[in-house]
Amino acid sequence: MTALVRDPIRLPARPGRRPPAAGAASLALRPVLDPPRRAARVIAVFPAALYLEMRGGPEPRVLAVVTSDAGRLPNAVVVVATRREHPFRSVREGGEAFVGDGRIEADGLNVRVRRWWDPSPALGGMQPAALARGLRALEAELTAAGALTAAGPAGEGLVGGGLAGHPDPAALAGACADGDLAGAVEAAERIVGLGPGLTPSGDDILCGLLAALRLVGGAVRHGGTAVWLADWLGAAVTADAGTRTTALAATLLHCAAAGNAGGEVTAVLRCVAGHEPPAAAVRRLLAVGHTSGTDLAHGVLAGCRAALALTSSAAQHAPRVTA
Repeated sequence: MTALVRDPIRLPARPGRRPPAAGAASLALRPVLDPPRRAARVIAVFPAALYLEMRGGPEPRVLAVVTSDAGRLPNAVVVVATRREHPFRSVREGGEAFVGDGRIEADGLNVRVRRWWDPSPALGGMQPAALARGLRALEAELTAAGALTAAGPAGEGLVGGGLAGHPDPAALAGACADGDLAGAVEAAERIVGLGPGLTPSGDDILCGLLAALRLVGGAVRHGGTAVWLADWLGAAVTADAGTRTTALAATLLHCAAAGNAGGEVTAVLRCVAGHEPPAAAVRRLLAVGHTSGTDLAHGVLAGCRAALALTSSAAQHAPRVTA
């Protein structure tokens, strides 16, 4: 006769090992997390996030592990803990780590990926008129939040951010709206790595711009020129980003060039596409970091304006089919 065990038997824990915490990983990290584990280095630790840099290999080379109440970067694994629980308190900056086989290990941290999330959501099909309405709604919310004083195709009226008053963000926005690849590349290369912090302001602007060009351009009718611009501009700014900016910012530029964006950016783009009202999403985006949210918002706005301008131009020159 076989005995029935109704309650699970608790096995003794292995000395010095904690059970793995559950994590939700960006699909952009599959090339890093699926292969066998390899060494990494902890490059920064904060209450709500830690950053690991892989040694060699393709992008993404920097992986973020963030709490559930932190901003969701496109290269992030989100753990089931808040910053008040201090899940990264045992991790030391400069310490050794391992990434792979679906796990992240660093000092006392042990995370097992249990599910995945998409940093490049489909926005659905859009007509140019719908994009124009969504863009006006975004401009209105940015104006209400004090981040925009006047609408303009070249980005006039932008307020705040780490490059406030610098001429190149407006030059970049204007060149993109005109479909001027050479001018856009020149302006973009002047702001790569420009500004302080782990993600300099110039890189944040470029990330918002590239993501908007690719995702909105891919969703709106006649948006092929915007996607083409994202392809070439993304290739230009990522070519030597690893030597011109921080490791984290270089990874985020590679993510944006591929159409991968953080949760706050994709929420705003969904608003532009008409899927939800923009007020709350704009507030969440502007609250990211010290200036990162404002810089990302400026890039998103420039990308959406350029996508609309390029779409309108393409529609005017599109051949008409007659019976």
